[in-house]
Amino acid sequence: MSSGERGGAPGGLGGQTVVVVGGSAGIGLETARQVRAAGGELVLVARNAERLQRAAQELHPLSTAVFDAHDTERLERFIGELPGRVDHVLVTAGSPSYAPLDELDLTEAARDFGGRLAMVLAVARASRGKVRAGGTLLFIGGTGGRRPAAGMAVTGALTAALPALTANLALEVAPIRVNLIAAGFVDTPLSASLLGDRLEARREELRRMLPIGRVVGPADVAALAVHLMVNDALTGVTYDIDGGQQLLAH
Repeated sequence: MSSGERGGAPGGLGGQTVVVVGGSAGIGLETARQVRAAGGELVLVARNAERLQRAAQELHPLSTAVFDAHDTERLERFIGELPGRVDHVLVTAGSPSYAPLDELDLTEAARDFGGRLAMVLAVARASRGKVRAGGTLLFIGGTGGRRPAAGMAVTGALTAALPALTANLALEVAPIRVNLIAAGFVDTPLSASLLGDRLEARREELRRMLPIGRVVGPADVAALAVHLMVNDALTGVTYDIDGGQQLLAH
């Protein structure tokens, strides 16, 4: 499935195969588009069969699979059963968990926190025999939980945990590279579902406040993801992409 070498034009992904877990919408779908534009091949995974079918019709991947990536046994088995080696695995699955302490369901909190970490660990363990040396495991996290606030306990803890997990895995699975993208607000369908009728107000607020003067979109995060795949000097690091949101006082 992989050539085992960096192929194609400089800066490109020609001859390389990228597995995108969560590849039917948002950041995952846009990254898949940019991988194809850079000459790469795709394996797409998503839990929504209808959206995955639409993505496959557009992008013509080598294969697709429908399952929930939080099912870590299924996730490990899927990666382990991929034919041949691949070059990169991107995992965008997962969503933030917000709830004040008095409203927090501890069972859900344990699932949201532990399940996300288990997903990363499962990908890392299964990838040791499938991802070529110098290839990438790339995970998507966030920056919002770095600022303490009511309702952010679970998300804040996960935001702190993922960079440490990334750095440790970069040593343990080397020479496979492991990196984390920490995104601020990104204008995706997930953001729309979380904000509902407050979405446009949030967009306008960010346009006024962010140093870049616009809202970060999936294409911005996808471009960073492709760069991290191509630049094989990068590993064990968390890369922020938030349009300067963390520089603001509020």
